[in-house]
Amino acid sequence: MFILFISELNYYLTKEVTPELYVDTTRGEKMRINLDITFPTLPCGYLSIDAMDVAGEQQLDVDHNIMKSRIDKNGKPVATPEKEDIGDKSEEAKDFDLAKRTDKLDPDRCESCYGAESKDLKCCNTCEDVREAYRRKGWAFNNADGIAQCSREGWSDKLKSQSGEGCQVYGHLEVNKVAGNFHFAPGKSFQQHHVHVHDLQAFSGEKFNLSHRINHLSFGHKYPGMENPLDNSKVTSQKASIMYQYFVKIVPTTYTKLNGATTRSNQYSVTKHEKVVSTSLASAAGEHGLPGVFILYEFAPLMVKYTEKHRSFMHFMTGVCAIIGGVFTVAGLIDSMIYHSSKAIKKKIDLGKAT
Repeated sequence: MFILFISELNYYLTKEVTPELYVDTTRGEKMRINLDITFPTLPCGYLSIDAMDVAGEQQLDVDHNIMKSRIDKNGKPVATPEKEDIGDKSEEAKDFDLAKRTDKLDPDRCESCYGAESKDLKCCNTCEDVREAYRRKGWAFNNADGIAQCSREGWSDKLKSQSGEGCQVYGHLEVNKVAGNFHFAPGKSFQQHHVHVHDLQAFSGEKFNLSHRINHLSFGHKYPGMENPLDNSKVTSQKASIMYQYFVKIVPTTYTKLNGATTRSNQYSVTKHEKVVSTSLASAAGEHGLPGVFILYEFAPLMVKYTEKHRSFMHFMTGVCAIIGGVFTVAGLIDSMIYHSSKAIKKKIDLGKAT
């Protein structure tokens, strides 16, 4: 009786979580995407992260609330992670030596674009300006050492110094609560004729290995019992230039605690697809496309609501009474059965002695 009472008391003291299903009527909300992804063989200088949605909003080369950490082939950090632009941006003149060199230059200078001048871009004072001018002309940018601006800024040296390294990208994105995608891919991203493209000319001949490990990926704030299917998942690529696509179905979720505090979050399911792509139109090695990791998400029209509640005290009392009454009843039945059985056996034994 005591063991059953303790079990019932423990059940009563635990909280009850009740799930309910509603049509999602929320509007105009933002969604937080928490991510922590490691690319063991793709240097940080090559990597770009972009986010876009069906509403037309685009975030190119995202650097808000995003950190990157260079790692060696053993997965150990090479340097202290910095909050800076993701992607190949030569205008990161935060380095002291580079700043010292550029401070000596005439601020009103107009340097050459090496024949790629246009009406909108007449001067190229930085390596990034030259790259932009080349892109507008449709020229290949594959000889940075021959361009004074790039040599001055150490553009090639920076890429060479990261050769053989990997990169860990972590932080969070703020996006609209509509269908969209975000992706990790090599090369600087930009819009050209309303098409999202990545400039891979600087990496001509490179074979990008998109092996990756998703340490954490969630949509929204954490709540009790939250499960993320992609956490701690690892993909090792046996081929170069593969496009990995994760199709995520997000279910809006709210969790209300006993004190009334409500957490708005999301849970999700996911399916994965991968294919070999070619960045060259002339190549027949695979479908034309962009190597990278693409996470495409859309929202379910329904919302799940979890509510914490105290268990009913009357149910607890009913259970206790049932335990007490049940134990006494069962004990009485067993006692009666033993008593009558022993009495019957004794009677047969006495009859046997009499005969």
